[in-house]
Amino acid sequence: MTPPSRSWSAKTDVATAAGILLLLDVLRVWLPSIITIFGQAASTPAELMGAFALAWFVAGVAAAPLANRLGPRRLALTAGVILALARLALVFVHGGQPQLYVASAGLLAGLAFLAASAAGGARAAAGVPAGLAAAALEHAALGTVDATWRAWWVAVPLSLVFGVALLYGTTELQHTTARPAAGGWFLAGPVMLLTGMYALSPAVAAVAASYGTDGFAATPPALLPPLGIGLTVLAFLAVAFAPRVPSGRVACVIAAVLLVASAACFAYDFAAPAPLWLALLLGAPSLGLALRLAGGRSAPRAGYAAALGMLVFGVAAIAYYAAYDIGYPNQWVPVAVALIPAGALLRGAGPVTVRLPRRALAATGAACLVLPLAGLWVPPSPRAGGDPREIGVTAYNIRMGFGLDGTFHPDDLVDEIRASRSDIVLLSEVDRAWLLNGGHDTLAVLARRLGMRYWFGPAADAVWGDAILTRLPVSAVRSMPLTAVGAPTGAQVLGAIVTVGGRELAVVATHIQPPPGTEPLRQAGEIAAFATRFAGDRPVLVAGDLNITPGSAPFTAITAAGFTDPLAPFRPVRTFPADHPTEEIDHVLVRGLELRGHSVGAGVVASDHAALHVTLAFA
Repeated sequence: MTPPSRSWSAKTDVATAAGILLLLDVLRVWLPSIITIFGQAASTPAELMGAFALAWFVAGVAAAPLANRLGPRRLALTAGVILALARLALVFVHGGQPQLYVASAGLLAGLAFLAASAAGGARAAAGVPAGLAAAALEHAALGTVDATWRAWWVAVPLSLVFGVALLYGTTELQHTTARPAAGGWFLAGPVMLLTGMYALSPAVAAVAASYGTDGFAATPPALLPPLGIGLTVLAFLAVAFAPRVPSGRVACVIAAVLLVASAACFAYDFAAPAPLWLALLLGAPSLGLALRLAGGRSAPRAGYAAALGMLVFGVAAIAYYAAYDIGYPNQWVPVAVALIPAGALLRGAGPVTVRLPRRALAATGAACLVLPLAGLWVPPSPRAGGDPREIGVTAYNIRMGFGLDGTFHPDDLVDEIRASRSDIVLLSEVDRAWLLNGGHDTLAVLARRLGMRYWFGPAADAVWGDAILTRLPVSAVRSMPLTAVGAPTGAQVLGAIVTVGGRELAVVATHIQPPPGTEPLRQAGEIAAFATRFAGDRPVLVAGDLNITPGSAPFTAITAAGFTDPLAPFRPVRTFPADHPTEEIDHVLVRGLELRGHSVGAGVVASDHAALHVTLAFA
């Protein structure tokens, strides 16, 4: 049997990295498909969704004994071809059951590919960090909208390049049965989850760049998000591929503590920039070191380790995100997962040697700093003006940007908003980084395409809440959490003072999410009190998905506080569900304003709600 060579190692490292990247691309489609397609807009019980999702990861464990029976090379080649084809097919297969099951086939093939690669002696310490870093840079370069949802002439070449890279190195797996540096494969799943959730997330870097010290987020300076993720990826790779890394007991203990602290910073501080930056800049290099040190250990059952590590990914992802449906504390999940690579750091080991030529090192550093700039967005300057006689306002629950068919097409949302010619846009259910929804910064994507600046109020966590977008000048912003009434995703109220034609208007965006069968009377009172206090003597509008009906006690509580329902003469004004509206739960309530016109978005199902458009004027 031919012993491992430098050429063999380089080829298998390339294949592993390509497999990791393709698997993450598939996961960015598969995870939201579980919610939007299998879940059927929350009509499927969360327990059933979790069981369906977990079944694919359990099935992936069977790839380990299959690799021993068929041989690692044969299984890796077969699974790699299916993974690459599934990734390519997702460029064209959008929506419904076909999307769900093509993505599921790609997921299962990706799990089998990793198990077979590990069983064949591929190096986790090289291929895994390279793949995770490449995936982060690709996502940043694409503005956090992954290739699946891009034009085919962008997505197809990317899919082909990485598919060829995967098959290029997989053919070398037959050349060895030795596994001198195959350790670390169990860490691949937990590290993939942590880097996808926060440590190498371009969307989290953008969110960190947008937060100030007042509890809300605003459009950040153009260079800060790409610079933040570029430096984070560079720090991760610098540790993973440095000629020498600290491997002493003290250094490993420090790295383990910093790693757990990074997960805690992400999970427990929802609306402050410093903890989010610490989550990125402490977590990334610590995870790189964990992979590096664990990779130096022998792993006679590396295939099983890789499969079980991905099972940890599945269990932890389901446990974290199911909390927002079922309702229980989930901040412990990232911390618990971080304990796995932290334990590997405490075990210690001789770091595996991963040598890269100087030119490769220079090219890698340049890629980390240059590729994120492809997703650069220069925010527009505020445009003074506006017509106080016709103020266009849109209130839109965008359901994280996913339509009823499970597709993510932000252009459909943009077209709907742009057609209304609105001056002010209030959005509910805005997701800015959830891995469950593909890791998109949906708010930045929409603001960029609409040519508007944004302000964001966190509800469930730092990356999920409500937003206000406008081209007009904004002079003051406030955000306040609402009293929790058992709804897992929380609620908040966000206010902004907008200048329209030289006059100030208070704009308040909110989204009430009461538990089923309850009326959010207390939250309605808090919204009315906040809007009254924040607006002062200015005209004010309150809008969003209030999840209350006209005439209900919460609705009456708001109108009794001095706000009127300008749509009352035209009711019913139904907005939910988007394909056949039967419910009146999206509202615009005003004080000191008059209604000049209204419409409900028709024919667009880019969300489960239809957009509510109104034209207002100062009274």
